[in-house]
Amino acid sequence: MAEAPASEQDRLYRVRHSIAHIMAQAVLERYSEAGVGIGPPIENGFYYDFDLGTGDDGRPRTFTPEDLDQIEARMRELIAERHPFVYRELTPEEARETFKHQTYKLELIEGVLQGGIDEYGNESDETPIISAYRHDAFEDFCRGPHVEHGGQIPPDAFKLMSVAGAYWRGDEHNPMLQRIYGTAWLRKQDLQEHLNMLEEAKQRDHRKLGRELELFIFDEEVGPGLPLWQPRGAAIIEELEKLAKEMEFQAGYERVRTPHLSKDALFARSGHLVHYTHSMFPPMQMDGFDYYVKPMNCPFHNKIYASKPRSYRDLPLRLAEYGTCYRYEQSGELYGLMRVRSMQMNDAHIYCTEAQFEAEFLAVIDMYREYFRLFNIDKYFMRLSTHHKRGLGEKYVDNERLWHKTEDMVRSAMQRSGVPYEEVPDEAAFYGPKIDVQGWSVIGREFSLATNQVDFVLPERFNLTFVNRDGQEETPLCIHRAPLGTHERTIGFLIEHYAGNFPVWLSPEQVRVIPIADAHHDFATDIAARLRKLGIRAQADLSNERMNRKIREAQLMKVPYMPVVGDREMEQGNVSLRKRDRSPQETFSVQAFIDFVQDKITSRSSEL
Repeated sequence: MAEAPASEQDRLYRVRHSIAHIMAQAVLERYSEAGVGIGPPIENGFYYDFDLGTGDDGRPRTFTPEDLDQIEARMRELIAERHPFVYRELTPEEARETFKHQTYKLELIEGVLQGGIDEYGNESDETPIISAYRHDAFEDFCRGPHVEHGGQIPPDAFKLMSVAGAYWRGDEHNPMLQRIYGTAWLRKQDLQEHLNMLEEAKQRDHRKLGRELELFIFDEEVGPGLPLWQPRGAAIIEELEKLAKEMEFQAGYERVRTPHLSKDALFARSGHLVHYTHSMFPPMQMDGFDYYVKPMNCPFHNKIYASKPRSYRDLPLRLAEYGTCYRYEQSGELYGLMRVRSMQMNDAHIYCTEAQFEAEFLAVIDMYREYFRLFNIDKYFMRLSTHHKRGLGEKYVDNERLWHKTEDMVRSAMQRSGVPYEEVPDEAAFYGPKIDVQGWSVIGREFSLATNQVDFVLPERFNLTFVNRDGQEETPLCIHRAPLGTHERTIGFLIEHYAGNFPVWLSPEQVRVIPIADAHHDFATDIAARLRKLGIRAQADLSNERMNRKIREAQLMKVPYMPVVGDREMEQGNVSLRKRDRSPQETFSVQAFIDFVQDKITSRSSEL
């Protein structure tokens, strides 16, 4: 779906914001005692949170599918009534009186009056304003904007989608509310396109395809967020590692390996125990020390840098590792391969002088671009995350001068690169500004794929130095980068991006030789052996199934090439090639077919 112009985007925002209010009105008409949370417009639609209280059985009430149908029907009636959205500003006393029966609204109002949050409970620096919008009998604590009246909302371009539990203000210690999600558009056609895309996304869901293609599993006895890679999934990991190692070798990286755990002193020194402990697994006590499994590799790489004296002639020093890291993600945040607790990171740290910084930073950006070209990712942008002054000393290291200096350095490099980016305040790493790389799959799903971070803190904490041209010691800058992010998230993205139809070089099984009858088994086995000798992932299907069933099973497993062999092929030394894309069958000599497949793999072609 093409991106709408700015004026249409504004209209769409108003429609989504307004229909959220109309939904809340319809809910309160059905559940008059319900508590009302927040109801913002979001990408592709809107949501609203409700507290329905408890039923006669003492259990929390939840919305049923019948509820959603009736709420949606009532919303269309309210739209047809064309009630205006009326704005007014309130004094604190008026606000407290107006919303005296709505506990959640009163909490937000007090937060806005005290400063520091907005009407959705998010952090805000804006001047506190207490305002409300009334629509018919429903009034909400809100700053807008909205449409002028309900009649400006297309009644055939929205749909209520689902209900989910959501903790009030995202805190698991707060009450669990019922969140209704809806989608809203300006035209019925746009709604239908969005619903079609969601159906396509469902078919491409990496969790579904991961099971069907036998790539990975999760097991309760192993634990949540800890994927087990099956042979076919491990093949993809190894191909990605091979790709990255080749590119990094050509770019002057040196490979290192570090342990999976360390004494707590290392993470205390790096600052992770202060700033990152909520995402770390609890310690293990051994030999009188606390040991932590590592959440990242950087403290270990700093130790390698510090293992001997360094000169400016040694820089830039690029240390790369495929280290497995462990992070204690909240159970409610775990999501297939996209959010896990055990992850294999395409990690590296570049130690450089300030004069070398921009060239090194841009080289990393160019590496991202090469990956995007290879994976046919056409839509992407980068998010520059900066610090916020109020977080200094707690969320961020307290050095305002270096924050501004390094942010200016990154900003200048990004402008020079020409890559689209946007700035996001208060999202930096605790040790410096960072770039997060956002990519879109072919069905429009957005993913955070990689990161590129500047570190002005850890080199100093680890006493990392080099001798400059004047014979004086300096502290290097450190660039943390992971162009492939974690293999888990990258593979999850690629599964959905390709719908499991990986390019030949990345396919878990590249060739399945299909003999027509038992008499052709030896010939098929010999072809598969010749392919495997060249490192091509091939096998011969020697099952008792008929040829068409064998072809069907290979297609279900999304095998790119299915050479069929029978009497004629054995006599002529040929194969009859069927491809995954169902293009017309072709005939190759066995050697020509091997050469053909080998070329597609070595060139990492995206075409069959």
